[in-house]
Amino acid sequence: MTALVIAMDGPSGSGKSSASRGVARALGLRYLDTGAMYRAITWWMLRHGVDLADPAAIAVRAGDPVLSIATSPDSSSVTVDGTDVTAEIRTAEVTGAVSAVSAVPEVRGRLVAEQRALIGSGEIVVEGRDIGTVVAPGAPVKVYLTASPEARARRRTAELSGTTVEAQREAMARRDTLDSTRKADPLVMAADAVELDTTELTLDEVIAEVLRLVKERT
Repeated sequence: MTALVIAMDGPSGSGKSSASRGVARALGLRYLDTGAMYRAITWWMLRHGVDLADPAAIAVRAGDPVLSIATSPDSSSVTVDGTDVTAEIRTAEVTGAVSAVSAVPEVRGRLVAEQRALIGSGEIVVEGRDIGTVVAPGAPVKVYLTASPEARARRRTAELSGTTVEAQREAMARRDTLDSTRKADPLVMAADAVELDTTELTLDEVIAEVLRLVKERT
């Protein structure tokens, strides 16, 4: 892989989205939020009454939704079957169900293929949970963002309404376990990724560190 592809992995609340967008803006690159794609499929499954406790039922419908996602760091629009679901995919309902849907191999196979097609010739910042290990293992820059459970919970609570830090900490712990133990493409740090703990860092400091790594590795 010769084009600049920056793989940004890590659990929710680690600062991936904000940092990835900031890096993409600074370098004039495209940006892809792969988590939004899994959320969009999850939204569709919920709206079509698919039993999310039945992986086989999810697998059968995995190819049905027609998905489109913007690749600009200044636009987060996502559509499913022509409907803008940008806001809907961030609800608590979708958040609570996305791990079950994303664990299904047929869903992952479909979306990984679409993600690779979107990456295309490169020049993009891609965030997710399996970018450096599965989607773009040849990416020249791989970063794995982490943060303390408390910091992650505080950040997520600030983004949502009607929740508490404790509730978010428990929800994130459950999702971490599901994502890191699933059989298909579990959340793990790539062997050649640089781990960056964002607990005590500002967003600008995280972006600056990633930009330093980009300069160093390219």
